[in-house]
Amino acid sequence: MLLTPPALSSIQWSRSQTAVCLEGMEFETPQLSSLSSCGLYFKFNYKQWQRGDLKISRTFLCSSQKPREDFPFKRKQVRPQNVDLPPILPKRKKKPYPVPIKKILQASRKDKKLAQMGIEKPLEPPKNGLLVPDLIPVAYEVLDAWKILIKGLAQLLHVIPVYGCSECSEVHVAEAGHHIQNCCGPTSAQRRSFHSWVKGSINDILLPIESYHLYDPFGRRIKHETRFDYDRIPAIVELCIQAGVDIPEYPSRRRTNPIRMIGKKVIDRGGFVEEPRPWRFVNSSSSPLVDLDTHGACSRYPPPPLADVPRIAQETMHAYETVRSGVTKLMKKYTVKACGYCSEVHIGPWGHNAKLCGEFKHQWRDGKHGWQDATVDEVFPPNYVWHVRDPKGPPLRGALKRFYGKAPAVVEVCMQAGAEIPRKYRSMMRLDIVVPDSDEAQLVA
Repeated sequence: MLLTPPALSSIQWSRSQTAVCLEGMEFETPQLSSLSSCGLYFKFNYKQWQRGDLKISRTFLCSSQKPREDFPFKRKQVRPQNVDLPPILPKRKKKPYPVPIKKILQASRKDKKLAQMGIEKPLEPPKNGLLVPDLIPVAYEVLDAWKILIKGLAQLLHVIPVYGCSECSEVHVAEAGHHIQNCCGPTSAQRRSFHSWVKGSINDILLPIESYHLYDPFGRRIKHETRFDYDRIPAIVELCIQAGVDIPEYPSRRRTNPIRMIGKKVIDRGGFVEEPRPWRFVNSSSSPLVDLDTHGACSRYPPPPLADVPRIAQETMHAYETVRSGVTKLMKKYTVKACGYCSEVHIGPWGHNAKLCGEFKHQWRDGKHGWQDATVDEVFPPNYVWHVRDPKGPPLRGALKRFYGKAPAVVEVCMQAGAEIPRKYRSMMRLDIVVPDSDEAQLVA
C-alpha cells in the first residue's frame, strides 16, 4: 500500500539572476509493515534554472527505508486465552534442579581450580556474610505485608467458606466441595476417588513452610542431636531476618568483616560466637511474634463488617503480591536451600544435617535431605485451587474439569470476597472460556 506523504508546511526559496531553486525537504511517514521497525523516508527537491531563453524545471523524489532509532518498535504482548499450570512432579523422583547442572558443574570446577592455586574465592554481599543495604527496605516491606496477609485471610475466612479434604491435600473455596474424582488418599478406593470434605483453616490457604532460625548462618551447622536447640519459624520471616530485619526475640549476627573462603572451606569467619538463648513464652498468645504465624489466626481476629469485606480483600490481594515479589527479590541474592525429595526448606548457605527426610529412598541417604537451590514456589507455595465462577451454584463436575481454570488459593479467596483479579491470573483462571453443559461437553472439539 502506498502512503501519501504529508503536505509541505513551509518552503524556503533562494532567488538568483539565472536560477530559482527550492531547498531539499525531508518527510517521515508511518511504518509500512508492523513486522519491521523501519520507517520510509521521502525527500523532495525542486530545481529550476534557465539556459538562455529556455527555462527548465525539475522535481526530484527520493525515498529510503532505514531503521528508526529514535522510536523503537515494540510488539504488543497478547496474553493467551488459557494457560496450563506447572505439572505436578512425581514423588518417587528427585525434583529437577532450578539451575542447569552444566552451570553448577562449571562453577564447581572454577572454584576447585582457584582452590588448587591457593586463591581465595571472590565473594560479594551477602555471600560473604555482609548485608545488602538496598535489600533491607525490601525485607521490612515483605514482613509488614506478611502480617497484613495473615490478618486479612483470617478475617476473610469468617465470610468465605473453605473446605479441605481429610485424606489428601485438596482444597476448595466455595459453598460446597466439588465432585471431581481426583482424591489420592489412603481410603480413596472406598470413596471412588471422591473427596472427604471438612471445614478448612488458614493453613489450607497459606501452606506453613517453616525453617530453623540461625543466629549465625555461617556458623556451626545444625546436627541431628542438636535440632531441638533451635526454634522453627516461618521461612519467610527467617529470610527477612537474615536480610536485615531486626527482631529482638530472634536476634541475628551482623558482621562487619567479610568471611574468607578457599574453595568450599571457610578460612576466616570471625570466630564462633555463643548464641543467645531463645525466648520462651508460657502462653503462645502472649508472644509478641504471634502476628507472624498463622497458628490460631482465625481465633485472634473477629469477623469483619460486611461493608469492609471488599476493602479487606483488596488489601490482602495487594499484600500477597508484595510478599511474592519481595521474596523473589531476596532469593536472587540470599541463598535458600530446599530438599529435592520433601518440602523441607533451609535459609542459609548450607543445609542442616538433621535426619528428618522420609521421602523416596531416604534409607539410602540415612534420612538426610538432598539439598539444592530453592525456588520461590517452595518457600511461598501458591497452592492452586479450582476457580469457581459461581460459589453458590452447582458443584464442579469431573466431566467438565478441562473447562475449569485454577488460581492460587489466596487469589481465589480474595476474588470471591470482592477483590479485583490481577491480569496475570486471568489466563490460568480461564475466564474467557464458556463452560458448556454436561450434554454439550462431548460436542466441543
